Amino acid sequence: MLVHTVFFWLKSDISKDDRDFFFQEVNALAGIESVKGFYCGRPASTPPREVVDTSYDCGLSVILSDMSGHDAYQDHPIHHRFIQNCSHLWDKVRIYDAD
Repeated sequence: MLVHTVFFWLKSDISKDDRDFFFQEVNALAGIESVKGFYCGRPASTPPREVVDTSYDCGLSVILSDMSGHDAYQDHPIHHRFIQNCSHLWDKVRIYDAD
């Protein structure tokens, strides 16, 4: 199993419509065939602690079977469309992959 976790910091000056469009497009990634599990959300309102970072706008966790599933996900047209349509909406992206 491979867990592909992505955090997005969206530009502060984007409109509500752009923000809604971003979340619509990021949720479309769940339709990629190699995705075995999918969760997308905003920072939770857990109590603040020094080790908790809530500065991001969107957290995405995608469960894939293995590295070949990851590679298929990365090269899928839905993933390419998401990057093409939404990369102008974010300032920063960080990815953490674990297997």
